[in-house]
Amino acid sequence: MTLRTDSAVEAALARLAAEQGISKHEAAMRAILRDDAERRLDADAAESFERMSVKYKDALDRLGTV
Repeated sequence: MTLRTDSAVEAALARLAAEQGISKHEAAMRAILRDDAERRLDADAAESFERMSVKYKDALDRLGTV
């Protein structure tokens, strides 16, 4: 795979790599995986909240939190 970048992305990638003492390739891979994990965590949390708020709706209504 070829990753085309502009000068701003190239500079950011170079900074990330330098700060972590790794190659730009490794910095890009880590950034992609980190962003994916963060997005999955957000989606999983939202899904869990939705599921629990339906499951415990009566109790939450009684507590006044919904």
